[in-house]
Amino acid sequence: MDQPEEPLNTVPDLEKSDPSFAQQVQRLHQLTVYGRWLFVGCLWLTIAPVSLWGLRGEIVLWQQYFTWVAVRFGLFYHPLSTFGLAFCFGMTAAVLVWQSRNILLGLPQQEKQRLEKQVYRIRQQGATHPLWKWVCH
Repeated sequence: MDQPEEPLNTVPDLEKSDPSFAQQVQRLHQLTVYGRWLFVGCLWLTIAPVSLWGLRGEIVLWQQYFTWVAVRFGLFYHPLSTFGLAFCFGMTAAVLVWQSRNILLGLPQQEKQRLEKQVYRIRQQGATHPLWKWVCH
């Protein structure tokens, strides 16, 4: 009838007692941090210049007669450029808040468990996993 649900794949205690396991979890976290900042950097190198190019006429106007109303209308009448810049700023702010929280408060337990499970899966798959050489080597 009703069968009890099996627990999710948990990391065996043997893995947690391994001294290199904590180092590997830390390396995976560092890779996550680098990956997020790489993504933000790519946004600023691709989307931001295109968005600013779309606003080039407005930027010339802002340089001559800067008012907040001119900025507001310039952004309002160029929605794609506005969205592109807002996305860049938003992702940068999100990564800053995420990393600041991790630095100030430490990793949340749920995040630690996710990283541990991922390291366990990387170890199980072995050298064929794309992150093997960065995490387990």
